[in-house]
Amino acid sequence: MIDAAVLIPIYRSQEGEVHIVMILRNPGGVHGGQIAFPGGKHDPGDETMLDTALREVREELGLVVDRNDVLAELPTQQTRTSGYRVFPYLARIRVPERWQIAEREIAEIVDVRLGDLTRPDSHDRMIDRFPTWQRAEQVSFYRIGEHRLWGLSYRILQPVISRLVAGEWDV
Repeated sequence: MIDAAVLIPIYRSQEGEVHIVMILRNPGGVHGGQIAFPGGKHDPGDETMLDTALREVREELGLVVDRNDVLAELPTQQTRTSGYRVFPYLARIRVPERWQIAEREIAEIVDVRLGDLTRPDSHDRMIDRFPTWQRAEQVSFYRIGEHRLWGLSYRILQPVISRLVAGEWDV
């Protein structure tokens, strides 16, 4: 099992709407072409998994997040196909004037309004099969523009949405 950490960056727009910042990974690699949260593998220099998440968001988005803005450590999740154990964190951010993305890893930033994820037509299911699966299975996902948020990122985000809607965290 490979340990990794991700950060779910959220902010409130001037209009008062909560937004979730995600990334579209470049094609290639294990998770290429997928919508995800900024994050990556634990490095030996990282004291904690939170350190990993904060380092990764800084490397991938040029975003410095203060520890005081980390709102929650979410339940650890495991990937089903690639052998990762992922430690997710939710953090309030200030959107920079200009993102500094790691172009080698990230194709684009995907800024999603929480309200768009709560619409009934944004949530769907499909039958799919991956090479490591024994058989085809039903897979739940969120529609985000032309993309689908599914798999580990879906499992991390899905229970957070209702908590954000309920105002559990001060965004």
